Amino acid sequence: MHGVRNLRGRLRRPVVVGMVAAMALGMSACGSDDDSPAGSAGAEKDGKASAAPSAPAAPDEARLKAASFTDGEKVGTYTASEYVLDGPLGDAYTAVPDGCQPLVSLSGEVSDPDPAAEVQRKVDVPDEMLGVTVDVTLRSYASGGAATVMKALDKAGRDCAGGFTEQRAVAAAKYLKAEPAKAPAFAAEADEAKAYRFTILDVKGQQKLYEYLTVVRSGSTTLSFRAEITSTEDIGGVPPEVMAAQWAKFRAAKG
Repeated sequence: MHGVRNLRGRLRRPVVVGMVAAMALGMSACGSDDDSPAGSAGAEKDGKASAAPSAPAAPDEARLKAASFTDGEKVGTYTASEYVLDGPLGDAYTAVPDGCQPLVSLSGEVSDPDPAAEVQRKVDVPDEMLGVTVDVTLRSYASGGAATVMKALDKAGRDCAGGFTEQRAVAAAKYLKAEPAKAPAFAAEADEAKAYRFTILDVKGQQKLYEYLTVVRSGSTTLSFRAEITSTEDIGGVPPEVMAAQWAKFRAAKG
C-alpha cells in the first residue's frame, strides 16, 4: 500500500448530522445567510433600540445536496459520486496534539462546533485505480460556527506547521509539514479561505506523500476539498477545475 490515506477510502462510519426542526421553516438559500451569532444589538429607531435581529438559519441537508455535485456528474476528466456508505475523515481520524484536529477532520464527532448539516462527495477518474481522489464536503453551521471553524483551522495551520500525528483506527500517520498553499481564484468572492499542503510519511515510514486541503467559507457554509493520490507524486494542489465547478454550483443554488 503506497498511500497513507488509502484507509480513508475503505474505512467508513455513520455520519451523525444534528438536525434542528426549526431549520425546515423559513430556510434561506445556501450561502445567502450570515454567519454572525444571534443576539447582537439592533439599530436604534425613534431613540429606542429595536429588537435584536435573529440570525438566519443554517442551510439544511436538502439545501446542501442541491448545491453539491450529483452522482455521476462530470467535472472535466473527473466524475463525482456519492459514497456507498458515508464519506471518510470521520471519528476514526484524530490528531495528536488535539489542536491539530482541524487539519485532519472537521467531522462533528471529533471537531467543534458540530455542523448543522453535512454532505460529502467523491471526485475521481473511475478507471484510474491510482489516480487523484478529491473528497468534497459541504457543511453548514449555526450561530457563527463556520467562522469559528475557520479560526480553528487557521490556528492549527500555524501551530502544527512543524508536523503532528494522525491517529487512525488501525495505524498512525506522521505529518512532517503543514504548509500554506495557494487558495483558488474564486476565494475572492467568498468570506475567507485557507489552503494547505501536507507532507506525510507512508505507513512504513519510508516514503513521503503529499496531500492538499482547501476550505472556503461563504456565510454559514464551508466547502472543503481534500486531494490525495496513491503514489509519491506531488499533484501540486487540489484540481482547480473541481473546486471551481463546485463553487459555481454552490453559487447557483444560492441564487
